Amino acid sequence: MQKTFIGPHLRRLRLERGETQGGMARKLGISASYVNLLENNERSVSVQVLLRLFEAYGVDWREIMDEDGASQLADLRAALQDPIFDTRPDLPQLRAALVHAPDLAAAFLRLHRSWQAANDQLLARNEGDGGTIAASPEAAVHTVFRRHRNHFRELEEAAERFWPAPVERDEIYTTLKHRLREGLGISVRLVRVEDLPGTLRQYDEARREILLSEALDHTNRTFQLVHMCGLLEQRELLDLLVGRSGIADPRGVARLRVELANYFAAAVLMPYAAFLAEARATKYDLDHIATRFGVSFEQACHRATTLQREGAQGVPFFFLRIDKGGNVTKRFNATDFHLAEFGGACPRLDVHTSFRTPGKIVPQFVEMPDNTQYFVFSRTVDRPTWIRHAQDNRLAVAMGCTIAHAAEIGYAEAFSVAGARMVPIGINCRICPRANCDQRAYQAVILTRPVDEKRRGATRFDG
Repeated sequence: MQKTFIGPHLRRLRLERGETQGGMARKLGISASYVNLLENNERSVSVQVLLRLFEAYGVDWREIMDEDGASQLADLRAALQDPIFDTRPDLPQLRAALVHAPDLAAAFLRLHRSWQAANDQLLARNEGDGGTIAASPEAAVHTVFRRHRNHFRELEEAAERFWPAPVERDEIYTTLKHRLREGLGISVRLVRVEDLPGTLRQYDEARREILLSEALDHTNRTFQLVHMCGLLEQRELLDLLVGRSGIADPRGVARLRVELANYFAAAVLMPYAAFLAEARATKYDLDHIATRFGVSFEQACHRATTLQREGAQGVPFFFLRIDKGGNVTKRFNATDFHLAEFGGACPRLDVHTSFRTPGKIVPQFVEMPDNTQYFVFSRTVDRPTWIRHAQDNRLAVAMGCTIAHAAEIGYAEAFSVAGARMVPIGINCRICPRANCDQRAYQAVILTRPVDEKRRGATRFDG
């Protein structure tokens, strides 16, 4: 069972009430020294102490466990991977900072994010696009998901209540149409591609009708209907989560609602406990899992990144989706792997070469500049085809976990993890310190050494 640490939250609770450690200890029926150990995250909290916290202070233990201490620690570790820092505090130091100076840690993260945004805005202006890249709603949504460790307890609970009775998988689509018609007075109609140009799904609110393009396969038609159920039936819950997010920009709000509805749909179609059990039993054979739950490979990958429930956690993954131009079109992260906010992924990642072998898993072991190591596997996924001139509508996805979890992944079974060849990668070329990389596309902003005109290195930037 996973240990739970609540040091920063316990200390904040005590200070807000003006109590000493001895005073809190008396209320909780424990020793002052034990309170000190809890506050410094040197001991995990027991269920009994959590229950006493509720009795003594009216604090719901789920609220304490859902606060952002763990995500702040992950954010600190990720921020300190930025090559602008030549020294990096170790884990005990970071935990101590969160315990003893949580406001300072939060200010540091805000400062680092502001520096990143200003830097990218400056780069964008230099490239002539006016700096609009810094206002990306996708970046704001990614921050919200990262803050929640890519897991939303309320959406999971709502998804578990979705079906009043078990439904056979081959009857889900029909059952959803009946639910929408009888419960919400909304009909569902399949229409020709030419009658819904450039659109896969459209909700006509005035006519109370959902139109689905015939370009969608059965799997995605089902997903779109559950997505609509999430938007319509869970409106209050979505409003609550959006309100908590701190996002005010209308573009970010709309983007967040869509992603939260997608999360809900995945949780309905792939129930948490059943999905986790299948993932462990098959060692994350995502093709098999997709078949078992009647979803796409990409949807199964998304779901695998959300298995972060306290006490029932799966392997923490990061997820990337790229197009053939190398642009990152979607990303989720439940690890300390630093995903670039803007631009493409490192060209040394084999997710780019997976386009050469469509539909095949491409495994790879990689090492970041700070020496952290990951196992990554990539595969192409096909998008709906509209017309014969656009049949190669293909993207690629990559899933990665720390090397410590590689033994739990079936795709790594053919390799000796201890002797695996690590491919050196970076975040992206803008901030990668690997000066002699033969895949460098442009000079990194942190590499200030002038080019040596007497030498030609692996690239024109390594002279």
